[in-house]
Amino acid sequence: MKTLLLTDKDIRQLLSMKEVIEAVELAFKEKGLGRVQMPPKSYIFFNRYNGDLRVMPSYLEELEISAVKVVNVHPDNPLKYKLPTVMATIILVDPKNGAPIAIMGGTWITAMRTGAAGGVAVKYLARPDSRVIGIVGAGVQARTQLMALKEVLKEIEEVRVTDIVKAARERYAKEMSEKLGLNVKAVDSAREAVEGADIVVTVTPSREPIVKSEWIRPGVHINAIGADAPGKEELDPELLKRAKIIVDDLEQASHSGEINVPLAKGIITREDIWAELGDVIAGLKPGRTSPDDITIFDSTGLAIQDAVTAALAYKKALEKGIGQFIEIV
Repeated sequence: MKTLLLTDKDIRQLLSMKEVIEAVELAFKEKGLGRVQMPPKSYIFFNRYNGDLRVMPSYLEELEISAVKVVNVHPDNPLKYKLPTVMATIILVDPKNGAPIAIMGGTWITAMRTGAAGGVAVKYLARPDSRVIGIVGAGVQARTQLMALKEVLKEIEEVRVTDIVKAARERYAKEMSEKLGLNVKAVDSAREAVEGADIVVTVTPSREPIVKSEWIRPGVHINAIGADAPGKEELDPELLKRAKIIVDDLEQASHSGEINVPLAKGIITREDIWAELGDVIAGLKPGRTSPDDITIFDSTGLAIQDAVTAALAYKKALEKGIGQFIEIV
């Protein structure tokens, strides 16, 4: 049998944010309906290198899509090794026989599907009249988050971005203004970025809260993206106590999402979690019920998001004749 090999460069030619949002929304719905197999991601910690490795298998039963992703997170990579913080490889598997039908670079898929999840969360949880966005962190993920928000929001009046590296936030503001035709400006602090915003996006590897509760007014939606491993947190725990918390997966979020530290400290309990996003999309539970609700989407990143995005890339690659076939088995 032949296996299709796709590089990360190939993947960038194949995926549009609109299509990835549609695929990821469907994946969450399938999860809400109980039609996926997805054990919590497994971790190996490279503590001496400030990094980790995760393994993420899944099977969407009705869609007949199965994949496994291996992905690292090494925040020091850009400065130390001139490598991305996140690098991933995905194997797409035929559920009928377990054969590897494709092996592909998963780094851009990871960025796109995480951005797409943020877009889906905003679609279901944010106020429809949201126009001002505050972003904390100016890396790759901050870019795909904004790409997704542009797809799902009617109008974006202003985007404010901050990052601890001044050059990074200024580069982001210039690049994203030009790329998306939006009014994006760099600001000096997290407070300046988020105060008065309708939607807040946090995309940092922080291990202590950055966004204070008093900066967030009623009605705000927050995409908490950065906390994706034990010990990480970006939001003031007092803010969690004021909000409706929607997670991508309760088990995974409990040990590695934004809620992991407050749960471990007893500041909140599992009973304080409002819903999983898939439950909201499937209509099993309401999302926002009042214009004054503060909603928080705790995104840890799910294997099913990778699987459907990889399947989309595979389908489009076959249609366009992109990639190369190898005999690996």
